[in-house]
Amino acid sequence: MSKNGLATLLIWLTAALVSTVFVWLLADIIRHGLPRLSWSFLVEAPQNAGRSGGIGPIIVSTALILLVAIATAAPLGLATAVLLTEFTRHDGAFGRLVRRSLDVLAGVPSIVFGLFGNALFCIYLGLGFSILSGGLTLACMVLPILIRTAEEGLRAVPDDYRLAAAALGMSRNAALVHLLLPAAMPALVAGLMLGIGRAGAETAALIFTSGYVDRLPDSLFDSGRALSVHIYDLSMNVAGGDASAYSSALVLILLLLIINGIAMGLAKQWLHRSISL
Repeated sequence: MSKNGLATLLIWLTAALVSTVFVWLLADIIRHGLPRLSWSFLVEAPQNAGRSGGIGPIIVSTALILLVAIATAAPLGLATAVLLTEFTRHDGAFGRLVRRSLDVLAGVPSIVFGLFGNALFCIYLGLGFSILSGGLTLACMVLPILIRTAEEGLRAVPDDYRLAAAALGMSRNAALVHLLLPAAMPALVAGLMLGIGRAGAETAALIFTSGYVDRLPDSLFDSGRALSVHIYDLSMNVAGGDASAYSSALVLILLLLIINGIAMGLAKQWLHRSISL
């Protein structure tokens, strides 16, 4: 077998192994979680420490936390990526410092972000254990992923786009909105999905910021339990809570798939609108 054939075989085997692990995990969650999944499970409040009842308030809290995180991190991440790509020199001291800082932040354990969020948002800013504190902490966590992915996507756009826009007399802002961002849209969507995935599955940081309360929140300043925290609590602290934990994990996966689908749909719509303009 030639080297190219061997490399192709290894790539296919690796892809098959990853797909097999994913299918096995998903099948196990569906097998254990589907029997308890029902409309009442989705809308009712937890009872008996989560062994019975549903996860209605927890779904609402999770959606609000993710909304705060993405609404905060997405514009900041995109603006920083544009700054690093279009308005600073790639080999400049400022750009190198920011990129190195982002690389370090991307590798910081989530528990450290949780302690940071507790100290800054909960205590110093006086937000307490709240959905807002949890969402802002998750925004800090996903910012490095969003910025680096968006930056690489914008940097991958050929310079011919920028030169052609300048030759046609387009301003830098117009070129950015109508040419560069649409061309980099796949990378931007990929970064957004990675950020949503990490934020949705986060547990340690939310324990220290959003709290454990499983009732329906009245506002962003109320404490709320995320699905990941609920799954952790049922699995580790509640005897007989495995069935509800599996069903909650299945709901979390479905929720992330729905959010990712909405993000892809909005990105395609914005891309078509930018091209038509």
